[in-house]
Parts: sequence; structure tokens; C-alpha cells
Amino acid sequence: MAESPLHIVVFPWQAFGHMIPYLELSRSLAARGHRVSYLSAPRNIQRLPTHSAHPLIRFVPIPFSSSSASLLPPGAESTADLPSADAPDLLLAAVDSLRDAVADFLSSADPKPDWIIHDFAPYWLPALAADFGIPCALFNTFPSFFVAFTAPYLYGPPPPQKQPQELPASLVFRPYQIRQLMGAAQRSTAAVNVAERWRTARAQAEFMAIRDCDELDADWLAILHGFFDKPVVPVGLLPPARNAGADSDPHSSSIVRWLDGQPPSSAVYVSLGTEATLDADLLRELALGLELSGAPFVWALRAPAELLLPEGFVARMGDSGRGVVATGWVPQLEILGHRAVGVFVTHCGWSSIIEGLGFGRPLVMLPVLHDQGVNAQAVAAKKVGVEIERDLEDGSFTKESVARAVRLVLAEEAGEEIRANAKKMEGICGNRDCNERYVDRLVQLLRDHHSPPAAAAAAACK
Repeated sequence: MAESPLHIVVFPWQAFGHMIPYLELSRSLAARGHRVSYLSAPRNIQRLPTHSAHPLIRFVPIPFSSSSASLLPPGAESTADLPSADAPDLLLAAVDSLRDAVADFLSSADPKPDWIIHDFAPYWLPALAADFGIPCALFNTFPSFFVAFTAPYLYGPPPPQKQPQELPASLVFRPYQIRQLMGAAQRSTAAVNVAERWRTARAQAEFMAIRDCDELDADWLAILHGFFDKPVVPVGLLPPARNAGADSDPHSSSIVRWLDGQPPSSAVYVSLGTEATLDADLLRELALGLELSGAPFVWALRAPAELLLPEGFVARMGDSGRGVVATGWVPQLEILGHRAVGVFVTHCGWSSIIEGLGFGRPLVMLPVLHDQGVNAQAVAAKKVGVEIERDLEDGSFTKESVARAVRLVLAEEAGEEIRANAKKMEGICGNRDCNERYVDRLVQLLRDHHSPPAAAAAAACK
């Protein structure tokens, strides 16, 4: 007799680096016949690639309260809409204003939800869900190495019965990153800070799901299993479908045509994500470094940052055929999968790392915010990319350091091992079948309401 489908509510933090992995998980759950209710603010839902979503996913727009919305910039519903990505206090308060609306949804949802999978921001959700008899799971979209590195700060010391283990690689916050993080903490006026939200959400959830897999990070996941008193459940890397977000757009088509004219593995793709922004001086150094490298490139640049580029840069690159600067939406997966792309210059958001390595692209890393500095170090330890050399005190870099990193990874003999290792990663980060088996284990856990052995999903992929 077939088991009845589950009804699962998902509620991510209002940042696209969180909303997209939650959407990928929702797609995988719906593909197995389960009903998913995806909660977010209305404009965020409009901006998600919902056109390719499974019909069993219901997108539920929940507006911020009028008082909270009035304190945000007009139309702001995600961190990408904020003037400063390291000061999301008003957005956190707006999420807190959704509590009553979420309660109304849970009370009227039909069928009654079997589970809620949520992020750190609605730390109040497990207590609210308990009133309706609905269990909760915290889905942590960060990689296991960042979670392990920050665990003592975010979650406190391990329980007495747990013994902390030595980290598999040496990771640090560099001086300029410490100042950035401390500055954000000092500017914070949130009633409940980010660390307390993570701590409360994890403590009250039944388990913590994490976007990682044993094939990539078994040693780091072992650290987490040894640190927390509740199960840590890898759900795989959730690589996006190769056609995810594919739209017909004349400008995007022109980018692909330009790449069609480049030799194989000769071009550089540059994207620093939807939130990371560089100071004007550093943006100019990056531009001049790309020019100095001599490599053809496509640069996905957020408007109005192009106004800060060196005078004549865009025209000079365009006229010479050396580069394309795109300020609108670009088909990132199509670009990364193009035969002409040989290097990905990235800010080291976890989604971008997974996407780049999913196509076997070696990385030139330029971390800007939050977890990205630690991510870059952990990825560099895997020898699939290099960081652009920077001043450790102020984080500055030069056009020469940009050009050196690009040339090394793209074509020089010294970068051959990096290119080979990155190519091997395609078999892990781009292997949807393997990663989907982790979702199978998650579904079984949701049904059984207990934790399976951590190695079971990994064994199924071998």
C-alpha cells in the first residue's frame, strides 16, 4: 500500500542565497509527490524562477506588516534590496511581524502540514508550530565547514557528552573580515540578534538539515555530528537543474553568441552575486585586473556599479571584443556550462561554488561578505581554486593580483592541478542523481521522525 504524501511548509530567510536552495529542496520534495507550501514575501516570490516549479509547490505570499514595511526602503523584501547587506535589522523585524500571518496560515492549511522546514530568522516558528502539533526542522543553507567553524560562537559549547574535535583544515577570520563582522554587530539594533536566532532555532527544531554531502565534506560533517546533541542531516548539495531560470532574453542570447566565438576554456566568467558589493576603488582594480590578464571575459555586474568602472572601460572592452559587461539578469548556468568558459571569478557564496564546480570550472575567489572568506579558504584547501591575493589588514587588492590569479588558474602550468581537481568535482557537485539520494533519506526521516545513520545516503551514491 502506497504511503500518503506529506504536506511540508518551507520558510526561508529573505535572501536569495537562502530562498533558492529552499526552492531546490521544494522541487525535489514535490517531484516525489509531496505537497510543499513555500512561504515568502510577495515580491520575493515574483522574482523566484517559479515558471519551472512543480505543480505540487504552492507559493504563499505573506506581506510584511504595514508598520515594518514602512521602515524598509520602498519595495524592499530581501537582503538584495537593502542599501547595506551587513545591516539586515529592519528585515529581521519585518520577518518577526509575520508571526500572526503564519499562525493564520497554519490554522487554516488544508491538509494540515506534517512538517515545517525553516531558516534561522523565524526563530519563533518551532514554538508557534508546537501549538498546532507540527514538528520543525532547521535547514541550514551554509556549508558544513562554515557551520563547524562558527558553531562555538553561534550555538555555544558542545554538550558535556560531546567532545570537540580538531578541525580538518585551518580556517580563520582575517583582520579585515573581523572588522567587517564586528562593525556589523556593533551597528545592529535587532531585538534578537542573528546568533541568538540561530541558537534558538536549532535548539527547538527536531534536527538540523544542512546543504552538503559526504562525498564532498565527510570530515566536516563528522565534526558537526560530534558537536551537536541533535541530528545533523545532510540533504545533498541541491544542484540546480541545468535549465533552471532559463528565459528567452535578447541580451542573454547576445552573451551566449559572444561566447560561441571564443576558443574552448579561454574565457572568464565574473559574478559577485546579488548582494556583495566592492568599494569603488576595488571595483576599478578588479576591472583593470581583468583587462591586464588578457583573457576574454563576461562580467555580471549589478547596476549601478558600472558607473564606478574606469572611464571608457566598457566601451574599450566591447570595441576590442575582449569583454562583455552585463548589468541585467544573465543566464549564469548557461554561461558556466558553455565550452568557452575556463574560469569562474566568484565571491564564494555557497550556491555559486556549487554551480561553478558543478560544471567543473576552477575558481578565482574574491570573498566579500559573511561566510565567504571561510568558504574561500576551505575551497582553496581542496585545490580547486585560488584566492586573489589581498592585504590582510584592509582587504585591498591590486589589478596585478587579479591578473596573476586569473592567468594562473586559466592557463598556466602551475594551475594544471587546480583545473584537473575542479573537473573531478563535476562528478560530485553536478551529480543530481547522487544528491537526490540524500533527499530520499530526508523524506524517510520526515516519515519516521527519527535520524538515520549519517553515512547511509553517502553509501547509496557509491
